[in-house]
Amino acid sequence: MPICILAGVATLMASYMALYQWRLIDSVWDPVFNEGTENVLDSKVAQTMDRWIGIPDAAFGAFAYLGDAVLGMAGSTRRWQYRPWLVLLFGIDVIPLGIVSSVLVILQGTVVGYWCFLCLVTAVISLILAYWAYDEVYVSLKYLLRVRKKSGSWSEVGYAFCGIPTEHGVEAGRELVAEAK
Repeated sequence: MPICILAGVATLMASYMALYQWRLIDSVWDPVFNEGTENVLDSKVAQTMDRWIGIPDAAFGAFAYLGDAVLGMAGSTRRWQYRPWLVLLFGIDVIPLGIVSSVLVILQGTVVGYWCFLCLVTAVISLILAYWAYDEVYVSLKYLLRVRKKSGSWSEVGYAFCGIPTEHGVEAGRELVAEAK
């Protein structure tokens, strides 16, 4: 649940910045760097990202954070075993977002020459989300590898990946739960 709450906060912040980049609002609040946020959001780096992905980078971030929140709420605490595909999809959304946020922060200081308070906050949130998500993604991959070792069959890994119970999958799940205790 904390992942979903933080992702929701980041979604709101990134959406707010996207509204500025789309020129739906005239200015952006920045309590620390004054016009720094506007300078970063209007920078050549932001314009290049807009050309590459077809939407402002803040809007792209808002969609990614929303995906983090939705995927974070889906499933139970044992989804690493019952829905590994969902956990891996969540990991594909969360972990690269943390990396991209870090790169964008580095570009702020080195290329753009201004700092964006809201961008820094969302980047910190991205790194926290990636850190929190890592364990679940790791356990899910470990579970799938254990199913492969036990069964010797890629088709059983496919069943486990889709959440279809097999004898080896159940056994691998039990072992991982016992190891965690």
